[in-house]
Amino acid sequence: MLLSGGSNYLIITKFDARVAQSAEQLSCKQQVAGSIPVSGSFCSATLGLWSTGPWENPDYVCPMPATTPPSAQVADGPAAYAVGAAKHYGSGASEVRALDDVDVAFASSEFTAIMGPSGSGKSTLMHCMAGLDTLTSGQVFIDGEELTAMTDRQRTELRREKLGFVFQAFNLVPMLNARANIVLPQRLAGQDPDEEWLEEVVSTVGLGHRLDHRPSELSGGQQQRVAVSRALASKPKLVFADEPTGNLDSTTSNEILTFMRQAVDDLGQTIVMVTHDPKAASYADRVVFLVDGKIANEMRDPTSDAVLDHMKTLGN
Repeated sequence: MLLSGGSNYLIITKFDARVAQSAEQLSCKQQVAGSIPVSGSFCSATLGLWSTGPWENPDYVCPMPATTPPSAQVADGPAAYAVGAAKHYGSGASEVRALDDVDVAFASSEFTAIMGPSGSGKSTLMHCMAGLDTLTSGQVFIDGEELTAMTDRQRTELRREKLGFVFQAFNLVPMLNARANIVLPQRLAGQDPDEEWLEEVVSTVGLGHRLDHRPSELSGGQQQRVAVSRALASKPKLVFADEPTGNLDSTTSNEILTFMRQAVDDLGQTIVMVTHDPKAASYADRVVFLVDGKIANEMRDPTSDAVLDHMKTLGN
């Protein structure tokens, strides 16, 4: 099984005699990976205070051969990836495998959508990648560090520093104005926001004239813009978005998705979004399809029609 790696490296996570022989020929370096459970907190996640980890624990790290397909090449290595990710509920005949040995990588400075029929495991995958839920087995890596091998304190620090999150519900603090909500995670961490970056984010999202308003004085679309700005304000390595337009009308949804697209194109952000909407997925660079807890397929440069047609083949 090959995971996408940097432009000069190939990541091999599962190997047989043929792969091992190829690895030896390529002077690969074997590395041992462990598996330690993750934990997360919804309360801390609401304010963007979670942890992360990733990239130095595949079985082999090898020079990238010329035959590696372009789709597996990532300029700076993946922002996040999972190896053998499994999440099971129950046991025996009643066991449900929400995630079933999933290997997946998310490239830096790309917009990836995760789709699948109801119950396919898409939200579970995102929650486990973000450390908001635990894996039964497997590993999660973010920005070169292993999330699943960290203490609670280490995960909290890494979440705060490297992850942002956008929920379907806006999760804004009602007594704070828009600006105070945007910088709240950094204030709680005892950090001063980067005013130049904050101004760029606010300008991009079009909130400059509403920063002094409280959530009750903002429309649904404006509140979600505040939530997206909050996720970007700390310059996270990766932003996870869970149905970010689920509570918005089509016009406002398009505005939010356009801003998220601009955050990737203009600000170099990495976004992973769970959605059921083919139109929302069409804003992404890549769509990953899950079925029964497994990666079924993926699509580059998606269109809403192409995504819809493919979803029909998956039973949704």
